[in-house]
Amino acid sequence: MKISIEEISKELVEEILIRCHEVDDEIYEIVNKLETENLSLLGYQNDKVYRIKLSDIYYFEAVDGKVFAYCKDNVFEVKQKLYELEEFCKGKNCFRASKSTILNIAKISSIHPSISSRFIAVLDNGERAVVSRQYVPVLKKMLGL
Repeated sequence: MKISIEEISKELVEEILIRCHEVDDEIYEIVNKLETENLSLLGYQNDKVYRIKLSDIYYFEAVDGKVFAYCKDNVFEVKQKLYELEEFCKGKNCFRASKSTILNIAKISSIHPSISSRFIAVLDNGERAVVSRQYVPVLKKMLGL
C-alpha cells in the first residue's frame, strides 16, 4: 500500500482520500480509527470541565445514577446516560459489555472465559472488566472470533 501526503493552501478544505481496489475490513478499520480520533466529549472533574478524546477512554461505567469515563490515569464524570453514549460510540470500537459498562475494544489487551459463560477483559491499564454472557457474541464478532 502506497501512502502519500500533500500539503495544501489554507483556503482549501482538508480531506483524506482512500483509493483502493476493494473496500474491505482493513479499509473500514482505517476509516474508523480516523473518525474515532476526532470524536470527543466533555468530562467533569473537581469543578473543571475537560475535553476527552473517545480514543483515550478505556470504558464508561454507570454507578449510582452517574456515568463515569475511565481513562489511563483519570476518571471523569460525564453528563450523558449510558444508552446515549452507546449510540454516540456506535461503530467506533466501543460496545456494551454489561448493563452498566461500555468498553473500548481498542484498549483490551486480553480476554479469557470466566464462570457462567462470561468473559473477563483485561485492559491496557491492567484493570479488568466483566463482559456479560449476553454481550459475549458482540465481543467475539468485533474481534473476529
